[in-house]
Amino acid sequence: QVHLVESGGGLVQAGGSLRLSCAASGRTNSANTIGWFRQAPGKEREFVGATTRIGTSPSYADSVKGRFTISRDHAENTVYLKMSSLRPEDTAVYNCAAAATFLLSSVSTPEAYNFWGQGTQVTVSS
Repeated sequence: QVHLVESGGGLVQAGGSLRLSCAASGRTNSANTIGWFRQAPGKEREFVGATTRIGTSPSYADSVKGRFTISRDHAENTVYLKMSSLRPEDTAVYNCAAAATFLLSSVSTPEAYNFWGQGTQVTVSS
């Protein structure tokens, strides 16, 4: 079992930045892929980006590419999502998720992930 806890959400003005954290505990060696997803009210869950335990280059959704950056602190078992140049359309609940396998073609598929955090709210005002 992998337990994930997100933090760092909040209210920010458009153009601002936030850094979300996803702290993993438990059987962290089962968290081979860590993904970030978001869901706005009335919308489907959307892939944001993902990284792997072995440090491969992160992948990003086109909607956030160039604005969001994923990094990780192996010692702290924490994955970060640095969000810059935020837009009102980035407003959503952000979740991190872990998959036991190294995901490739299914990295953006929520159903491929085995463990989920509770989410953190990000609100971007215009």
